[in-house]
Amino acid sequence: MEGTTYTNGIIDTDILIDATKGHKDATSFLVRQQVLEIQISIISAIELVVGCRDKVELTQTQKFLQDCTVLPVTATGSQIAYQLVESLYLSHGLIMADALIAATALERNLTLYTRNIRHFRMIPQLKVSQPY
Repeated sequence: MEGTTYTNGIIDTDILIDATKGHKDATSFLVRQQVLEIQISIISAIELVVGCRDKVELTQTQKFLQDCTVLPVTATGSQIAYQLVESLYLSHGLIMADALIAATALERNLTLYTRNIRHFRMIPQLKVSQPY
């Protein structure tokens, strides 16, 4: 969405994967976010590394991660994620990785940018935005 102004937030793994595949909208969004700061959860960093198929991709991922602020899961974030999974796993299928990413955003009062709104929309306190 050209011309849209975004606030600082956490970028979900799906957008990062799109950018690595050369998806124009994802790349454009990351360039605009870079003016603020590209922040990701440590969970997304782990997901990116686990998705590498060879040493070349791992090296590229490591280089990309150097330009990101990788936010850790804190003790408070762990508790928030636990409460989210406890209350939303059975009813909505909220998985651990998504709960930890959401908890990181909630704890820091940041918007979560994702293409997968349905993974997070059941969390009422979470600010979620689909940038493209």
